[in-house]
Amino acid sequence: MKFKNLHSQDKPLLIGNVWDVPSTKTAEKLNFQAIGTSSSAIATLLGYNDGEEMDFTELEYFVKRIAANTNLPLSVDLEAGYSRKPKEIAHHIKRLVNLGVVGVNIEDSVVNKKRILLDAIDFAQTLKEINAHLEKENIDVFINVRTDTFILLQENVIEETINRIQLYQNAGANGIFTPCIEKENDIKTIVDSTILPINVMCMPNLPDFGTLKKLDVKRISMGNFLFDKMYAKFEETVQTVIAQSSFKSIF
Repeated sequence: MKFKNLHSQDKPLLIGNVWDVPSTKTAEKLNFQAIGTSSSAIATLLGYNDGEEMDFTELEYFVKRIAANTNLPLSVDLEAGYSRKPKEIAHHIKRLVNLGVVGVNIEDSVVNKKRILLDAIDFAQTLKEINAHLEKENIDVFINVRTDTFILLQENVIEETINRIQLYQNAGANGIFTPCIEKENDIKTIVDSTILPINVMCMPNLPDFGTLKKLDVKRISMGNFLFDKMYAKFEETVQTVIAQSSFKSIF
């Protein structure tokens, strides 16, 4: 699979995170090698909070329009699968693959009033069963497993992350996503703990891309931060128009 091979390049795969067709077209124009949806951005566009508040069919519609307007490899943020049942999650993945999707992110936390980590052994078993369903139907898709230890844990975060990575690797994960990791030593420790490609995300203190390459990080995501920045700029632009009682600042 071409998308899988992008995770073994000399330099990290920089994912262009998108949320609609215009952002997808921009990623193509800027020569990104692959794109990935931001669940948070799409949820915001529809007036939801992140965390599976929207229905899977709403996500599916966005994916359908994005996939129809690009030739870039497309990965989809599936949150925790929009179900707790492995067979249903596998069915959701199948529907996305039928649209042309080549990869999914699936995370080991859920939002129930607040975000909580799922039991690691239970989640690994879910992954194993998802993979079994996909293999049965000869569905080839890159499963990037997101562990939310660095988002949610204050103590023993390294030990818990490594424990989860080993469980998920054994359950058939193709890659590991560790959002909110920032320290070079932490990144190096996590990279060295597995044979799977490690994915990090845009953060204020994340090392630059050259340093991440030296640390052998294989994938870098932008998350929802560019989306948030874009709308902050939109608000600033409108404020200027109002303050100047003129549209001249736009042109």
